[in-house]
Amino acid sequence: MSATASTVVVPTIEYDSANILAAVTTPEEAEQHRRELERRQPAIIQPPAIIQPSAVVQPPILEFVAEPIRDFLAKEIKPREQILAPWLPTQGIAMLYAYRGVGKTFVALNIGYAVACGSSFLKWKASIPRSVLYIDGEMPATAMQERLANIAAKSDAEPLAEFRIITPDSQPVGVPNIADPMHQGVLDDLLVNVELVIVDNVSTLVRSGHGENEEQSWIPMQEWSLRQRSQGRSVLIIHHSGKGGRQRGTSKREDVVDTSLVLKHPSDYDPSQGALFEVHYEKSRGFYGEDAKPFQAQLLPSGEWICTDIEDTTLDKVVELTGLGLTQAEIARELEINRSNVSRAVKRAKQNGQLS
Repeated sequence: MSATASTVVVPTIEYDSANILAAVTTPEEAEQHRRELERRQPAIIQPPAIIQPSAVVQPPILEFVAEPIRDFLAKEIKPREQILAPWLPTQGIAMLYAYRGVGKTFVALNIGYAVACGSSFLKWKASIPRSVLYIDGEMPATAMQERLANIAAKSDAEPLAEFRIITPDSQPVGVPNIADPMHQGVLDDLLVNVELVIVDNVSTLVRSGHGENEEQSWIPMQEWSLRQRSQGRSVLIIHHSGKGGRQRGTSKREDVVDTSLVLKHPSDYDPSQGALFEVHYEKSRGFYGEDAKPFQAQLLPSGEWICTDIEDTTLDKVVELTGLGLTQAEIARELEINRSNVSRAVKRAKQNGQLS
């Protein structure tokens, strides 16, 4: 419909102007009748302005694609490779969480450094260097610099791919909010050619305005992560665990992830032991068996990491506590494991000659 101007004519009241003028006897009466004639002239009313269609912002075209199964099966899709074997593939989404003070940021920085170098960390291997963007929402720049310098000094490798850091102290307008579409758009410019983006952490970088236990609080981050995957990137999300040991907030966070890892201190941990934690895979899509077994990692003063299967560390502890006279039930409570695990460890220790 075209937007055209129109007028509305209001008809006048019929009157005899000659008789009115003949009755005028004074200048004052003439002026009064002149005003009356002007009042009775046709009035022109202009309609309100109409917004031109070109001035209206059109919404983006929404389109979904449904492929016939034959076409889909015949389609050439690039196989997923391993960014950090065995648990972080290309176009993968992973979550690593831990209670405060266990070392999740230290581990995440080591992961980013190993990926950029094409080297190893703990029991994980990066076959080739890949570009990394590390988004930090918490650490002071001095502490971040100190940690990275320590990692670089104790590594035999140097980054061969780009490894960039977003740190709060370097931002003129505060840390990014990945729940905000405008912030997502700004981050897009920094994600060009990035193969792995590390988000550390959910509490500081995903501010949706909803409580963390509410499912809708995670929807913006989930959609953003899926978009990164569709564009060929992998995402590693760093999060906190609650007092119960599970990741804090809604369980919806783990719906689309390929891998969910939790770091925890051993039950008999003492702060004097430094960096010492267990690695457990809560979700392991695409790997299993030996690759998915939990292990314990410890950083020695020399800078070397020692990794031990949890079964072996449990065995040693069961042997020690049995020698102190504890029952299997008491050992299970002490180590915070199932009694069946204690029983298996005792049986294995007897087979090895460690217990009689």
